[in-house]
Amino acid sequence: MITHHLRVHTSEEKLAREGQLAWHIAEVATDPVAVDADVVDMIVNRLIDNAAVAAASLTRRPVVAARQQALDHAVSIGGAGATVFGCALERRTSPEWAAWANGVAVRELDYHDTFLAADYSHPGDNIPPILAVAQHVGADGQALARGIATGYEIQIDLVRAISLHKHKIDHVAHLGPSAAAGIGTLLGLDTETIYQAVGQALHTTTATRQSRKGEISTWKAHAPAFAGKMAVEAVDRAMRGETSPSPIYEGEDGVVAWLLDGKDASYDVPLPAAGESKRAILDSYTKEHSAEYQAQAWIDLARKLGTERPELRDPASIASIVLHTSHHTHYVIGSGANDPQKYDPTASRETLDHSIPYIFAVALQDGTWHHVDSYAPERAARADTVELWNKVTTAEDAEWTRRYHSEDPDEKAFGGRVVITLTDGSVIEDEIAVADAHPLGARPFVREDYVRKFRLLAEPVLEAAEIERFLELVQRLPELNADEVRQLSIVAKPGLLLSQPAPKGLF
Repeated sequence: MITHHLRVHTSEEKLAREGQLAWHIAEVATDPVAVDADVVDMIVNRLIDNAAVAAASLTRRPVVAARQQALDHAVSIGGAGATVFGCALERRTSPEWAAWANGVAVRELDYHDTFLAADYSHPGDNIPPILAVAQHVGADGQALARGIATGYEIQIDLVRAISLHKHKIDHVAHLGPSAAAGIGTLLGLDTETIYQAVGQALHTTTATRQSRKGEISTWKAHAPAFAGKMAVEAVDRAMRGETSPSPIYEGEDGVVAWLLDGKDASYDVPLPAAGESKRAILDSYTKEHSAEYQAQAWIDLARKLGTERPELRDPASIASIVLHTSHHTHYVIGSGANDPQKYDPTASRETLDHSIPYIFAVALQDGTWHHVDSYAPERAARADTVELWNKVTTAEDAEWTRRYHSEDPDEKAFGGRVVITLTDGSVIEDEIAVADAHPLGARPFVREDYVRKFRLLAEPVLEAAEIERFLELVQRLPELNADEVRQLSIVAKPGLLLSQPAPKGLF
């Protein structure tokens, strides 16, 4: 890896584009290095994972609305169009709208892959826009794999170095540039064109984190889809020879100076050297449970404790439960957020999946976690759950915060230590560092786990033959021709989508 030192430059300094982060990102995207076999294997896993969580969300209201918006737009004349999750394979739309609809479907349940470092990310959000463009232009499986490898690499490298959340900027500001770079790789564009697309994609995807604060709305699922849609449009614009704000990161009125750490800020961004494989996808991890990633390990620990000690499920036995954890878990999904909604039994699903007090209480009582049942209004409102839930708080622990930010994968952790004080005065303590499904966890996810997750989530909404068709196709990714790439989607059972009222808007 090489390190790009990023700082603010005044206009008088006239920073050449070759010294800008956006240019270096474009250089990584244009590097023709081959994709390693284990990286291709993981890309297949994540294509399966995305399809799984999209299948589970096909009938959810935000997904229905986004899908209808996409279907209300005709295929653009420059290509064959792209598929929309759930729809017949021949029913296509323009690639930017496919990126939108499929991006919402993938993100809706907060159930796909994650990478956490200086900032947060769901790098699988790169897949919908890159796949949509691949289908539209007729790219083969190898080109698609190269594009996805770039998307993951750029987003994860940005997340390693630049904190957005510190300044209340939503994490999709790293997704716009990464998706644009990935599309550039897919299409074999030159460095100049990708550079302009990266700048435009960043410029149009910076927004506040209010989408993940307080009463969390359905925009949480739409935000990354919007970034993917903007990336497609930014590439189109750059291909037509149009330019973008520059220097987008380093300018005295740019992103770093005014949205991040200010005019005196600097960051060291790691990027692959010329000829170096793009392997960042291997540092990311997926979710076994449908909840914020920092909740994954806590669900596993709660399931274990509730099974081993059933008396812990009774709020009458509990005086308090304190989760000693990282800064992020405490302040974003814990009691440190000071959001009353995190203890509100009438809160939205989007809010509950960002409430570790709720999640820990339900997983402790139920000994399991389900992407629908665990969030059902009647489940959240159960009296004994509400009582137990209100006894759960979080506390920041410096050591767990240090481990959360560690660059050593062997000690990087997303869990913490629980202290349960019973009403009889006795205390139970336990801890967990990473989720069971994490690469260093008790049961690391491998291909069969991704396939199992897909079958579990797809069986209620896809025909058995469709499940097998998709699994057979996607696992041949490097061999796929353009026509087969255009089949990389999932088709719902007959009548399923028609059973959902299509909301009307402007289009």
